[in-house]
Amino acid sequence: MFPGTRRRDQAGCSRSRRAADMKLVVFGLSVSSSWGNGHAVLWRALIRSLGAQGHCTVFFERNVPYYAENRDLTELPGGSLILYRDWSEIAVEAKRQLTAADTAIVTSYCTDALAVAELVFSGRALRVFYDLDSPVTLARVSSGEPVAYLHPAGLAGFDLVLSYAGGGALTALRECLGARRIAPLYGCVDPERYQPAPAPEGARAALSYLGTYAEDRQSGLTQLFLEPERQRPKRRFIIGGAQYPEEFPWLPNIFFERHVSPSAHARFYAAARSTLNVTRAAMAAYGWCPSGRLFEAAACATPMLSDWWDGLDQFFVPGREIIVVRTTEDVLEALDLSDRELAAIGAAARERALTEHSSDRRALELTRLVGR
Repeated sequence: MFPGTRRRDQAGCSRSRRAADMKLVVFGLSVSSSWGNGHAVLWRALIRSLGAQGHCTVFFERNVPYYAENRDLTELPGGSLILYRDWSEIAVEAKRQLTAADTAIVTSYCTDALAVAELVFSGRALRVFYDLDSPVTLARVSSGEPVAYLHPAGLAGFDLVLSYAGGGALTALRECLGARRIAPLYGCVDPERYQPAPAPEGARAALSYLGTYAEDRQSGLTQLFLEPERQRPKRRFIIGGAQYPEEFPWLPNIFFERHVSPSAHARFYAAARSTLNVTRAAMAAYGWCPSGRLFEAAACATPMLSDWWDGLDQFFVPGREIIVVRTTEDVLEALDLSDRELAAIGAAARERALTEHSSDRRALELTRLVGR
């Protein structure tokens, strides 16, 4: 290895490969730290499931200070993690890994995406771009903002473009960025990591919200969380997530956890009678972009409240598997449901998540898309 580079091999990539196995090399934002990003948990789930299905994944991640300080993964089952300081020190190793790869994947927000793309374009592996932030990407492109992880030629140089969002985002990626072959690859949940947890002793909170602070979610969070919390001052409410500003309107009945690591998500969901999902503005505008939190909460059998966006009913059935809330009054009505009513919704959501939205299911979709 090069100076400053660390490699963590797990059984999925250190063993000898069978002829039917596939090797994927991924250049992404982060898999080692879930702090402030939704990429890490998704990749951990996919890589574990790919490994269980006989494939191996090598994940390249730049070792930046803010993720290093909040690292919550030490092992990568099914794959190999390569942390590096600078692209120049790892380019030779990346080329070596790509020589034996079947599929090379570059993701949105990859720190060295442009240099990586040039290397990937010169290799033999299937060239894939996975935009885990496609609504944000498209919003920035349409407003004329620079997008550091996009190649000057857009997406035309890739054999396959995967999008975390479906619906209109797929058309826009083709028309605006030149994607030639495109398919959705939605979020998922690892059932081994997300299961119902015991409720804490004493009264549970009325509602929880788990998510990194985002200005474009604040209006929805105010209407669907803060206002109900003001109208139920004797009930407990919980927020978990990173990057909340000091001026956030905290009140005495809000309990805050700065960063909830994935290993603590099930415990966090169990601490409240229900949990809230608030969708970022760009994602709501395109629709068909389910937050990974929905699948995680569902797998934990936690009753979910969510704002509405086009396509939501294709992932969970409103009124039976999820509660759609558009106003403060909708949230208050949901909070007044009985434990039995909420438990039935949570159980139905868990069944749907395990059947249709598991990481094993998404891993099979991915291998079919890349032709294996």
